[in-house]
Amino acid sequence: MLRLNELRLPLDHAPEALPEAIVQRLKIKPEGLKSFTVFKRSYDARRGHPLCLIYSVDCELADQAGIQKRFATDHKIVPTPDMDYKLVGMAPANLPHRPVVVGFGPCGIFAALLLAQMGFKPIVLERGKEVRQRTKDTWGLWRKNVLNPESNVQFGEGGAGTFSDGKLYSQIKDPRYLGRKVIAEFVKAGAPEEIIYVSKPHIGTFRLVSMVEKMRETIESLGGEIRFEQKVTDVLIENGTVRGITLASGEQIPTDHVVMALGHSARDTFEMLYERGVFMEAKPFSVGFRIEHPQSIIDKARFGKHADHPLLGAADYKIVHHAKNGRSVYSFCMCPGGTVVAATSEPNRVVTNGMSQYSRNERNANAGIVVGITPDDYPGSPLAGIAFQRQLESHAYVLGGSNYEAPGQLVGDFIANCPSSQFGTVEPSYKPGVKLGDLSTALPAYAIEAMREALPAFGKQIQGFDMHDAVLTGVETRTSSPLRITRGDDCQSLNVRGLFPAGEGAGYAGGILSAGVDGIKVAEAVALSVLNRAA
Repeated sequence: MLRLNELRLPLDHAPEALPEAIVQRLKIKPEGLKSFTVFKRSYDARRGHPLCLIYSVDCELADQAGIQKRFATDHKIVPTPDMDYKLVGMAPANLPHRPVVVGFGPCGIFAALLLAQMGFKPIVLERGKEVRQRTKDTWGLWRKNVLNPESNVQFGEGGAGTFSDGKLYSQIKDPRYLGRKVIAEFVKAGAPEEIIYVSKPHIGTFRLVSMVEKMRETIESLGGEIRFEQKVTDVLIENGTVRGITLASGEQIPTDHVVMALGHSARDTFEMLYERGVFMEAKPFSVGFRIEHPQSIIDKARFGKHADHPLLGAADYKIVHHAKNGRSVYSFCMCPGGTVVAATSEPNRVVTNGMSQYSRNERNANAGIVVGITPDDYPGSPLAGIAFQRQLESHAYVLGGSNYEAPGQLVGDFIANCPSSQFGTVEPSYKPGVKLGDLSTALPAYAIEAMREALPAFGKQIQGFDMHDAVLTGVETRTSSPLRITRGDDCQSLNVRGLFPAGEGAGYAGGILSAGVDGIKVAEAVALSVLNRAA
């Protein structure tokens, strides 16, 4: 097949317009096009351009060889690559110990799924609860101000991605199309088929819940074992090699291969690994606030007269500003038509995050507006970033009234450096609630300075972004892991053989898709390690 890229059509084009455009682009007769599938559909909403849809299509042609030769120098017409996923091997019959996967977020799910598909029958250990019970516990914080430290937005089946927008796009390099494998497995589990080809696919929280359950069932049907409320408290290491793990119950599980698919909030597990001498290093991350606008403001600014078009849905944005003090301020995890959620996993701390359903039909748009920081801002051991996060989260808890309400401020007041006392047209969505006041002490002074400069600049990019009564809610601290459990090309720890750091917590992913891809890579590395030993 041949792939045609950058076919542009009007937003409201008729269905027959796409095959007609293919025929016209290739300069062939209609009967020369045997079939086609849409590989990708995106849109161009840049200022000064008429809003249009952009297609990449894979075509089956009557005379492919001739057409390919005729367009040999056209980089927009190329052979369709092989995107089918192929397993790297199958488990040997005499496997001495089953591999263990710690964590059942997106990375752990795909590591376990691939290991199960290869016949390794992994044991999965998840400190939190199964997804539906976990959802009830999470609502306990949002509605009753009661936190369960082991079952919340961060911990439990599905990981932090379950309570998010369910975004399934990433900027990672993916020459093997492993992201396609992730998407295909999600569709098998009940995701809408459109996520295969839309440019910015998303699923939403409610759909993710049922999908995670189906993927769990698939892993179990292939011989995998998934155990909830099983917290790993120690890793057994002999002569620089993993020999097993210990659970909080005291049970020990012997194994030669441990996939550490930790989320970015598994702070006690990071501390345990550091005490055991596992090599890790501090890495940059970002801190900031959530910002909320009426979704209609964002739709109008991005889509103009095409706002509310069903093909476009709720508009998103991605913005960045380089401040005079050298800091970068940017939008993070933008959730169209969503809500700001309480995302702490530790008592007496406040953390914010964003979430959307598949429909994206809530009245507000929200995003993190965050400032990049580096280990120079929190010098010390590799765990210093965790201490830095905790300090900000504890202070936010106090600013919010010490009851899990979050501190907030109107954008106009924040820019003018005066406290807020009354909401305007934007009603914040964060539950348990938002206490208005002064956010100037909620982040380091350099971050506040950079954000005050950035917000008016963002208003020039997106009309209305710096509207006076848009709401800032603090604090957003868990944008990514503050450390990296460094690994080699074989995906194993630099100094502990058989330990496979994986996913967002280990510093190798950022979001559902990239975490899933990393889970596949690490599962392959485990399989190859086992097979090389057996050879």
